[in-house]
Amino acid sequence: MTDHDAPVRFDTKIALLLRDDLETWQRLNVTAFLVSGLGTQVPEVIGEPYADADDTPYLPMFRQPVLVFAGPKELLTTAHGRAVSRGAVRAVFTSGLFATGHDEANRAAVRAVPGNDLDLVGLAVYGPRNAVDKILKGASMHP
Repeated sequence: MTDHDAPVRFDTKIALLLRDDLETWQRLNVTAFLVSGLGTQVPEVIGEPYADADDTPYLPMFRQPVLVFAGPKELLTTAHGRAVSRGAVRAVFTSGLFATGHDEANRAAVRAVPGNDLDLVGLAVYGPRNAVDKILKGASMHP
């Protein structure tokens, strides 16, 4: 085994919590949207660009795994409160975003609702591994 094949244990964690009653297409859509913001605010989560053997370039991706969890609506509300109170890096996706069609409308839909009243369907968090584990306490790995 070479050094680049050796397992890496990260001090940080990227994790998503999805509401367990979403349709498959919704889970995929929410996942894509939630992780899209992390690299813009936390550049250290992004690795180096890729290239194939023909030197065709590809965009960089996260340097570490993204763990996906599922739980009921109440758990998302609890996890959101924990993430906010701990100052964790976070992104939210609310049920209202399924009815919008562009970024400005998405932001307006979130802005219109107080944080404690958000109808969350997804939450992304990034931070120290132990802190993220505490935020997502009670969630199970997505099936």
